[in-house]
Amino acid sequence: MCATVPYVVQFFYHSRKHKVNYSCVDYFYPEIYHDPMTREIETKDKSNNSQSIQISPFRKHIRKTKPHLHHNYFEVIYLSKGTGFHTIDHQKFKVIPPVLFFIRKEQVHHWELTSEPEGYVMILKKSFLEQSLDQELKALLSEISNLNCIELKDSSTIENLLKIILSESASAGKCQFTILEGLLKAFFAKVASYPKTRPGVVKPKEDLFHAFRELLNNSETVKNNIAYYAEVLNTTPQNLNQLCRKNTGKAATKVIAGYIIHEAKRLLIYTALSVAEIAFSLNFKDPSHFVKYFKRHVGTTPQSFRNSQE
Repeated sequence: MCATVPYVVQFFYHSRKHKVNYSCVDYFYPEIYHDPMTREIETKDKSNNSQSIQISPFRKHIRKTKPHLHHNYFEVIYLSKGTGFHTIDHQKFKVIPPVLFFIRKEQVHHWELTSEPEGYVMILKKSFLEQSLDQELKALLSEISNLNCIELKDSSTIENLLKIILSESASAGKCQFTILEGLLKAFFAKVASYPKTRPGVVKPKEDLFHAFRELLNNSETVKNNIAYYAEVLNTTPQNLNQLCRKNTGKAATKVIAGYIIHEAKRLLIYTALSVAEIAFSLNFKDPSHFVKYFKRHVGTTPQSFRNSQE
């Protein structure tokens, strides 16, 4: 498990742009955000339109970056050298190589490195999964995509696989995709063998739970409605609730609430939206209902939570 450093700044990750709260960003980047006006989260795109899988060495000159996000791909970062911190959404991780980081699309992250890094950056676009027919690979990727960091005790296999993937991605041929697909399956299966993951073939019911989690991860706004997700997944609310309890130990309402509260906290800390505006953006018809909902799950009101982070 990666070492995390608690801090107050959280980020909003939806595809639509939001203004950020200057005072929060300035806490970590006074040399970057010197204007007390609100800013927008930067979007970076390192993908090549013609490739669904990309891998390259981690750029050694990178030290400190602004908070930014990626719209179009899932990013895997392996570091064999380097020190400092890597912040992903509301988690600040201490960089202790060898280490793997996973950044989903729309997650905001930034680096604060204090020594020269070394490693690899791998990008997987949605088009790769659409082309792949390997359900076991997709299940592994779905499981791992919910992690942000894994510290590795023995990284030799991981590093060797990344080197081979780099070599194969540079060579053209009619079997290139099949080769890369197999290498990625080996890579993610090895990652899944480390603690905090659950390796193995995913059963049909587990597939349904993964699909539910993907809906929550990819929805622009999470709906506080089990029946809605059950209908989308062609199942019943009772079955969905049972699956959530089996996989997380929590009822489906608690799983959904976790996503809603997480998003609400990001908006409260990282945007200048009013509590009422946040309530409406989260599909609460009445701001007072949102206040009660937030207090029930967090133990304090949205405004008190926001004030405590200043």
